[in-house]
Amino acid sequence: MKKKLVVVLLSAAMCVAAFGGCGAKSDSSDSSSNKKTETSSKKEDQKAADAVAKKIDAIYVQERTDKTDEQCKAAKEAWDKLTDAQKELVEGDNADPDYFGRDTGDASQDDPLNGDDIGEKELLVVSFGTSFNASRAADIGGVEKALQAANPDWSVRRAFTAQIIINHVQARDGEKIDNVDQALERAVKNGVKQLVIQPTHLMHGAEYKELTEAVESYKDKFESVKIAEPLLGEVGSDATVINADKAAVAEAITAEAVKTAEYDSLDAAAADSTAFVFMGHGTSDEAKISYSQMQTQMEKLGYKNVFIGTVEGEPEETSCESVIAKVKDAGYKNVILRPLMVVAGDHANNDMAGDDDDSWLSQFEASKNFDSVKTQIAGLGEIDAIQQLYAAHTKAAMDAQ
Repeated sequence: MKKKLVVVLLSAAMCVAAFGGCGAKSDSSDSSSNKKTETSSKKEDQKAADAVAKKIDAIYVQERTDKTDEQCKAAKEAWDKLTDAQKELVEGDNADPDYFGRDTGDASQDDPLNGDDIGEKELLVVSFGTSFNASRAADIGGVEKALQAANPDWSVRRAFTAQIIINHVQARDGEKIDNVDQALERAVKNGVKQLVIQPTHLMHGAEYKELTEAVESYKDKFESVKIAEPLLGEVGSDATVINADKAAVAEAITAEAVKTAEYDSLDAAAADSTAFVFMGHGTSDEAKISYSQMQTQMEKLGYKNVFIGTVEGEPEETSCESVIAKVKDAGYKNVILRPLMVVAGDHANNDMAGDDDDSWLSQFEASKNFDSVKTQIAGLGEIDAIQQLYAAHTKAAMDAQ
């Protein structure tokens, strides 16, 4: 009887062990299966994100083609189908989650000024452009509205020189902005006879030269074509050459910066050990001397606590490192950064005021030379005095024989 009991107990124990072993094996299989499913899901997510990145890179180009409209639409539709997690994985040569995902303001507040029924007199305002909606409406739109107010008998229209930006705005927001060729073709089809072009560019740089070349091939299609001066006027031969335009710009932007910083005057800011740094884009073009001339202009006006710099560091004395050294050597302990650009777009928000280590804000702070570093994110185009200077340039072009 005892032997039978022992046999039964041993058998039971073996069964339990067997079942336990089977259970462990099953758990292991489930875990392995879950990992495979998770890995497969990650691969599918990345595949979907990569497909969208490829579509974004396809429209991140400076040349418009017959496929551009279709490509812009396809890129946005593909983006909208992604999950939030997949959107974070989008990365390409130029693509990233911010291309469609960053909030830059309400596009509906902007007017692309691409309507027909122009009439015989057109004032075409040509800008590099920006994909930052709020800045486009306030800065470029601000200049356009001021020009329309000053010239009520003319039809103001818009063109951008950066197809990359045009495609971005069209794909993300459905807003179509003419490039220069499209705007000129529109003028021809509308029977425009007198065409005046007002560039919002700062200087006679590469963009301005490309504009004049593009217009040259259309000149015989109008009774008259005139191109007005850019904001800073003629370039001049060296860093000492200044003019009335540069003086007017220097006074306008400094006054606006001082007002925004809530100082009674520039001297009051200096007494508070505060310096203003205006950050331009910079260029390898010979027109880069304009930035050095603006520094000369500030000095001629007695603006000792105002400095000019550029993102590209061209000319060399306008690099971030050089400007930091100048401000430090001058003894100022507080710094206010502001863009020397018509729009407060990508360069102002990222290169100047961004969180990355190479932004101007980060570099000034990292230098440990200053008690405070602040930014003013606002484009030149929203300053009334700048708008009026453009209007004066337009009038001069219209009056020229």
